[in-house]
Amino acid sequence: MKVIKNILMLLGVVFVAGTLIFAVQSTSVNNLNATVVANDSVQINVASEYRISSIDIPEDLNFAGEVVPQQDPEIMERVDREFLVNTYWQSNALLLMKRANKYFPIIEPILAKNGIPDDFKYLAVAESGLTNVVSPAGATGFWQIMRDTGREYGLEVNANVDERYHLEKSTEVACKYLKKWKERYGSWALTAAAYNAGPGAVNKYLKIQQVDTYWDLLLGSETGRYVFRIMAIKEILSNPEKYGFHIDKDDMYTAVPTFTVEVDTPVSDFADFAQEYEINYKILKRHNPWLREPHLNNASGKNIL
Repeated sequence: MKVIKNILMLLGVVFVAGTLIFAVQSTSVNNLNATVVANDSVQINVASEYRISSIDIPEDLNFAGEVVPQQDPEIMERVDREFLVNTYWQSNALLLMKRANKYFPIIEPILAKNGIPDDFKYLAVAESGLTNVVSPAGATGFWQIMRDTGREYGLEVNANVDERYHLEKSTEVACKYLKKWKERYGSWALTAAAYNAGPGAVNKYLKIQQVDTYWDLLLGSETGRYVFRIMAIKEILSNPEKYGFHIDKDDMYTAVPTFTVEVDTPVSDFADFAQEYEINYKILKRHNPWLREPHLNNASGKNIL
């Protein structure tokens, strides 16, 4: 009997100990959960400083002075899309702002001299992101000029020299092209659409649909978004802090001082040529991207470096 009592007492001690261990473990788990919740709270507080919200669209939207019909819900959905996409693609927007600080001072006076509205500098942003890109169709440079168009407007385009990469000269060509189609359409918005899709496509759709404004025209996805995208880029780059962007002036890209050299003869080796002017091959080519080979044939005899 005594033995049975001892066994029962031992079992009781084990049971009590097990209960205590379970309680301690439960408390630890609860404490752990509390820590996780606390950590989650910290994360939520951090995230709350970055707010993703709808964009307040300006009430006076216009493209090159042409008023946008903001009373049209379908138009405003398209506007809203471009504001959201271009505001919340933050890395791209920051790069555009930095590049604009470097290149707009070159583009703006050329547009003004040719009577092209200042808004068209944002067309170059929409076309290329202010970089010398080449499209799958072969459009090239900041203004995405096709080979035949470049030649038609006086640019030298060949394997040795491609002036579509020359910012000043290509901007002049873009101005001539835009002026030509503004005279045809009487509308800057339709002119921009023609720049993107080609006048043939715009003419075709105007005739089929029997309308005469960009806002009433049903176009393909890219051209249908085009002018709206330009307006969104214009607004965001013009008012960066309004859309949550804070950039110190020192963080902007800037143009470095350069000098020009008239060259009316062939240059056999740009590395040697660069050294004559106390620079190197990389610097020469970076500032003259229109020079496509390590030498210059100079068949035209007109080039300036």
